[in-house]
Amino acid sequence: MERKLKIVHWLPRIICILAILFVSLFALDAFGSGSNIWQQIGSFIKQLIPSFILLAFLLIAWKWENIGGLVFMIIGFGISPFVFMHNYKMNHSIWMSLGIILMITFPFIIVGVLFLVSHKIKKNK
Repeated sequence: MERKLKIVHWLPRIICILAILFVSLFALDAFGSGSNIWQQIGSFIKQLIPSFILLAFLLIAWKWENIGGLVFMIIGFGISPFVFMHNYKMNHSIWMSLGIILMITFPFIIVGVLFLVSHKIKKNK
């Protein structure tokens, strides 16, 4: 039982860190423009703002799993339509846009569910 509790405790945290790192990779395109280095660094930092916000939510979820679980589920479900529409306008493919949703927003829904499961297990114990 103790091993199961450790897995349920750490799994959402690890998945969330990996998902935030994945989202952060998109900020690297700031270095491909023809701007000077300071403009590129400024653009890079601005593009990392969503990652910083997600990191703040992870810190909240680390302490209060029930609140963090709800927040990550809201983020995942709330951002999905916007990500879908943005990508559909670019590629005109429903399936490709759904695949992008699965890569970008679905991990945060899973993290939210796992934080809630972890909270429930710990509360019942």
